[in-house]
Amino acid sequence: MSSPPISATSSSSVRQRDPMGKKPDWPWRRLTDLPGLAALFSGIAALLLWEAAVRLFAIPSYLLPAPSAIFDAFSAIEASRWMGHVWATLRVALMGYALSIIIAIPLAILLIRSPFLSKTLYPLLVVVQSTPVVAVAPIIIVVLGAGDAPRVVITCLITFFPLVVSTATGLAATPPELIELSRSLRAPAFREMTQIRLPFAVPYIFSALKISITLAVIGAVVAEFCASEAGIGYFIQFSTSLFKLPQAWAGLIVLAAMSLILFQLVVLVQRLFFPWSLPKQT
Repeated sequence: MSSPPISATSSSSVRQRDPMGKKPDWPWRRLTDLPGLAALFSGIAALLLWEAAVRLFAIPSYLLPAPSAIFDAFSAIEASRWMGHVWATLRVALMGYALSIIIAIPLAILLIRSPFLSKTLYPLLVVVQSTPVVAVAPIIIVVLGAGDAPRVVITCLITFFPLVVSTATGLAATPPELIELSRSLRAPAFREMTQIRLPFAVPYIFSALKISITLAVIGAVVAEFCASEAGIGYFIQFSTSLFKLPQAWAGLIVLAAMSLILFQLVVLVQRLFFPWSLPKQT
């Protein structure tokens, strides 16, 4: 007795069905797995909804400008003016970031090497971090005067604490058997720190570097709010004082793009020079 014929539709569904019972792998699922593509689609959808909501509800531009108005405000400003403000903020952010690295990593090493310093300095660091920088910024500006110095110090105060804590945590997370082995071989303290503890702390350090690079941009903007004649923070403050909200939003988008680019640069440095510190992909 012959079996009933199977239609082309049913046979194709049988071929697509996973023998393990999983759902079929549709092409749109593969597209969403591409890096950054899902975020791009969601961003475009959010902008379209934003534009539609502003036009539908007739929201005034001084309350919430539409993306098209923000783009017009961005393009209405000369590129040379944008570059001047971007460079002013970027210069302060990078100098404060570099200063925080120079201070934080040696300080974390000292905290690990000396229990006395760990008990005395760590509470002071917590007090410094808990103090609002906005409240301290005018005092710093009065003491250090005009120029980049007070803005760099303010940026450093915001960025160095995550570096100290994360680096100290990574140095303390070194397996104790390796420390005992190095001491049994009478390795000097310098080699123990540079060849055993610091390599184990590299993933912790880069985690803090990624956080601190975004905080450096925030610190530069906070410093520009207090005293500056150039920079994206100054540009936003000046625009809002004249109720030019689309222009201020354009500056805010430039700040976000700057933070994303700097963050990705830190990620790139880790991938190029310390690939072994990256988490393994499963």
